[in-house]
Order: sequence, then structure tokens, then C-alpha cells
Amino acid sequence: MTAIKSYYSIPEMAKMCGVSRSTLLGWVKSGYIKAVVTPGGHHRILQDEVDRVFAGKNAGASVSKGTKTVLIVDDEPQLLKLIKGWLSIKDLHIETAQDGFDAGIKLLNNRPHLVILDLFMPGMDGFEVCRTIKQDPDFSQTKVLALTGFDTPENKRMIMGMGADAYLAKPMDSRSLWEQVETLLEKTE
Repeated sequence: MTAIKSYYSIPEMAKMCGVSRSTLLGWVKSGYIKAVVTPGGHHRILQDEVDRVFAGKNAGASVSKGTKTVLIVDDEPQLLKLIKGWLSIKDLHIETAQDGFDAGIKLLNNRPHLVILDLFMPGMDGFEVCRTIKQDPDFSQTKVLALTGFDTPENKRMIMGMGADAYLAKPMDSRSLWEQVETLLEKTE
């Protein structure tokens, strides 16, 4: 007979969520995931919290059937607003995140079809976010459009080598962005 576990360690919960230990620890420290601390200083996530987190994984299900979800990740609030405005003319469910940790939470909760991802952000950068997405079988259909204000052959080679599906240099215009978004969303059918 298998005993039901009443708590999980950071590594156990990270594995369940398909993220790195440092990402999960960041979620705990930010308060997204609640944990208790043992007298020895170790974090433990109780079963009720695990249930709450995984109940949220289907939160995007309230989006109407056939509507594509796009997650925009950039640490520049003005650019987030601009891109969201450009994309809002179509029938899309749009989520935003200002850093890699928030992006991880939004990925789990919304299961986006496309992630528009800035490469250089504080904390977890776009390279790490892309690697996390592309290594997780649950996100095998999720497309990644990398954006950067530091357009170099090396940055492009690195992010495309990590599995990004497309690349645009900032500043970009709405037409260039829309062409890439439409092409990538067609591939998620």
C-alpha cells in the first residue's frame, strides 16, 4: 500500500511542475507558492498548496474554444502595452509577464500557444525561459518568438539553438510582428 504524501520538498515540487529548483524557489520566495520552513531551514509545500497550484493549471480553460493564447514577456512596461495593443485587434487571449519567474507562473496557468519573449530581463532571462519551455514535453506545441534590443549574430544563434521558433530585433514595427505571430500561430493548429 502506497502512503499519501502530505508535503513536498522544493526539488519534488519543481519536478512536478516541470521547472528548475531555482525557479520553484523563486515562486516560493515571491509568495506565489506557499511553503512552510522546517526548523532546519528547509521549505516544504503542503498537499493543500500542491492541489491549489495544480487546480490553477487549467485556469486558461475559460478562454473560448478556438481562441489562441499569447504570452508576452518583457521587462519594459511600455513595450508590453504596445505589443498587447497591436495584438488586441485579433481574437486572441493575451497574457503578460514582466520577468522570467512571472512567465513561468503564466505558462503553467494559461498554456499559451505562443510566447513572445524578451531575451534580456532581470532574474531569469529569456534564454532560460526558452530552454525551460522547449525542454518540457507539456509545452511541445508552444511556439517562441524571441525579441531583443541587443541584435547580434551570437544572441540569435544562441536563442535559435535553444529552440526559439522565430527572432525579431527591437525596435520592430507592427507589421513585422504580426507576420511572425500569424505564421507561428498557424503552426499550432
